[in-house]
Amino acid sequence: MDPELEAFVPLFPKIDLTDPPAARRLYSELAAGKPPANTAGMEIEDLVVPADPAVPVRIYRPQRSHGAVVWLHGGGWVMGDLDSDAPFAGRLAEGSGAVVIAVDYRLAPEHPFPAALDDVYAVLVWAAEHATELGIEPDRIAVGGHSAGANLAAAVALRARDQQGPRICFQLLNEPSLDDRQETWSQRNFTDTPWATRAMVAASWKQYLGSASPSPYAAPARATDLSGLPPAYIASAEFCPNRDENIEYALRLLRSGVSVELHQWAGTFHGSQAILSAEVSQRQITELTNALRRALARGSDG
Repeated sequence: MDPELEAFVPLFPKIDLTDPPAARRLYSELAAGKPPANTAGMEIEDLVVPADPAVPVRIYRPQRSHGAVVWLHGGGWVMGDLDSDAPFAGRLAEGSGAVVIAVDYRLAPEHPFPAALDDVYAVLVWAAEHATELGIEPDRIAVGGHSAGANLAAAVALRARDQQGPRICFQLLNEPSLDDRQETWSQRNFTDTPWATRAMVAASWKQYLGSASPSPYAAPARATDLSGLPPAYIASAEFCPNRDENIEYALRLLRSGVSVELHQWAGTFHGSQAILSAEVSQRQITELTNALRRALARGSDG
């Protein structure tokens, strides 16, 4: 493990996803301790996207933006909100120059699948229909997220393809949770890795799926056809249960004719880029923002 990251491992608390209210409180406390992003000169606006039910969003508008990303926070589908994700969403807007539309999707277990995905799809459709008002070009809308949020980004890309929905130009998938079966080598062997343990991953899937039967829109690794999806940047962490499903999904996209940039970050663990003092974390965030900037510069021609 990267020594700069390893020093922080004893400080990470254990989160029990079987107690969602307690988990959310602890998650919010951890997020409150993160350094804020530099949003000077950036317009930040909270809106409610009309849907059934309505979906709150927070829009970060850097100056002279031409593209946008519908951004989805992590938290195992159980934790996280617009405030907890503000440091990362702000950094993404600052580094990429993109309009970041952060989505406050409904959380499990109170709202299991497909509630969160329905919220995300509603925001995607709204963004495409209101591109002019948002000051962006309709062919330069990406989707992206971290962990459970990256699952939703991959899933909404599948749904938009299948339902002839809005054209997505890019998917930015950071350490995505893609496969509920937990059968890969990393899922079977990384049982007690920092932050994301096998038990924590299993609990998050249980809360998210509820009584629903797993489907590709819930677990994108189950999709049999990945052709026609947007180009992707996929980042995986070496000591993360999700690692192998991230790499396999990237390979399957490539075999389906989808352009993919895959970055496997040596010495890192799930969510370790939150440790901003580590040099590898700074590199991770820079790569994510640069990948988004390049993709939006190309637009739908990418």
